[in-house]
Amino acid sequence: MAHRESRRQTFYMYLFISPWLFGFLLFALYPILSSLYYSFTNYDIIHPPKFVGLANYSEMFHDDLFWKSVTVTLKFTFISVPLQLLLALGFALLLNQKIPMRGFFRTAMYFPSMVSGVAMSLLWYWIFNPQIGLFNYMLSWFGIHGPAWLMDPDTALYALIIMTFWTAGSGMILFLAGLQGVPASLVEAAKLDGAGRFKTFIHVVLPMISPVLLFQLIMGIIDSFQVFTQAFVMTQGGPNYSTWFYVYNLYTSAFKEYRAGYSSALAWILLIVVMLFTAIIMKASNRFVHQEGGGRK
Repeated sequence: MAHRESRRQTFYMYLFISPWLFGFLLFALYPILSSLYYSFTNYDIIHPPKFVGLANYSEMFHDDLFWKSVTVTLKFTFISVPLQLLLALGFALLLNQKIPMRGFFRTAMYFPSMVSGVAMSLLWYWIFNPQIGLFNYMLSWFGIHGPAWLMDPDTALYALIIMTFWTAGSGMILFLAGLQGVPASLVEAAKLDGAGRFKTFIHVVLPMISPVLLFQLIMGIIDSFQVFTQAFVMTQGGPNYSTWFYVYNLYTSAFKEYRAGYSSALAWILLIVVMLFTAIIMKASNRFVHQEGGGRK
């Protein structure tokens, strides 16, 4: 009787999750496996795919635009992600203090993260306008003649990096949650031992919020590897390919050149690289990430 009841509950469980299973199999797993197959084919969407083995991967590593997209993406990642983390942590430390209108400032800091990528890109496109843009107008107050920003290959990528600071509020919220989870008893004990604010932060607060830092680091790297909207809306790859991001290169191959096989190969290389970076960070985190019990991971 108990076995029959268990089978009935199992049946209802699969019945209730069947819409999700169907959606996952049809709209997630099938496209993933299809793209793996297409990465070994010459496929232009219109004609049937033709198996070409590793030709797409071989062509990729001999393609100058591929290496340009890798260089641009890595440069963007290694500059923007650390700066975003520092900025978000700094704002979190500030807004964790007892200051007037603290709730308003927290909301105001987080609000830009809710703006859609296209709307944000159009807004910043105007801000970086060399003639009527707000950025150069503010620089003129100090007698500085602003650069062309998005129209200059030397500054276009840095303009997009500056743009990412606008969404530091989302990271600030996570850091703020981590800071509020630091036991007050540990901070008080450090103060009683004569530790100043800096030492208390380095030896007590930072280890306690290290899991949040690890999470934000991984998610920041993953997001930076997938930058597309800004490059598509604001620069179209940039002057002299200065903002030719990896995903923009993938998009161009798939939807402008109609090379679905080659773009599928690009997508799988991106997946492998993301997994590799994540594995390296997780392995290295054993040295600095602390668990709630006080030990390292």
